[in-house]
Amino acid sequence: MTPPRLSVAAAIRGALLTADPIAKVFAARQVARDWRLGRLAFAFDVAMPDRPAWPAEVELLPPRAMPKRGRMGSPRNRIALWHSLAHIEFVAIDLALDMAGRFGAEMGQVFVSDFLSVAADEAMHFALLARKLDSLDSHYGALPTHDGLWSAAHDTAHDVAARLAIVPMVLEARGLDVTPATLERVRAQGDENGAKILKRILDDEIRHVAFGSKHFHEICAERGENPRETWQNLVGMHFAGALRPPFNDSARLAGGLPREYYRAIA
Repeated sequence: MTPPRLSVAAAIRGALLTADPIAKVFAARQVARDWRLGRLAFAFDVAMPDRPAWPAEVELLPPRAMPKRGRMGSPRNRIALWHSLAHIEFVAIDLALDMAGRFGAEMGQVFVSDFLSVAADEAMHFALLARKLDSLDSHYGALPTHDGLWSAAHDTAHDVAARLAIVPMVLEARGLDVTPATLERVRAQGDENGAKILKRILDDEIRHVAFGSKHFHEICAERGENPRETWQNLVGMHFAGALRPPFNDSARLAGGLPREYYRAIA
């Protein structure tokens, strides 16, 4: 008799509740692999946690209390840059896992596949950045960071359209805007390894934004809503910041986010 397969929801919950950074990397990639190979049942028999588990040593500050980073010339400021990027990618693992686990039952198997693949990408990004910090004699958790990214997830836990509008289509899209300039600054410092890491992240994030846009547009079609107006309304309700230029219009368009969506409310 074939034993029952573990549910995809249970596997995702287990990864979300894994606190150690490297263990979370392996857990996220394992969930994505097991799902891809058909080892997990499409079942949602457990709830997602309100918060994922993070390392106890990671000090969380309010965003406004974060110390400002200076120019990249000093070793401390270079560490601060890579630490900030590592935190973004670490939280992004949990954002993608939670997306699949929280909304997969209503959205279907393709949605789960897309966002588990995003979780695996984010895990790989974090692993690259953790290795970069190691090369600078530092590590993730060495500096304080903020909780703004997960706050966005908490605020949109009630509605998949709101979550898609804010996380892939605002927060990840912002990464498309700022990463090219950061990449060029890193390259100007002679750090070609760092530039390659950022180029890999940029390329993957275009695909992640595209997943968000694809599923957002599908939801709007099912609800009979205008996707541009719906996105703008959801951003107004759930995004506390402001959309500010410069915008990477070509990368955003490649990710399924036309300029008429965001230019009107920037």
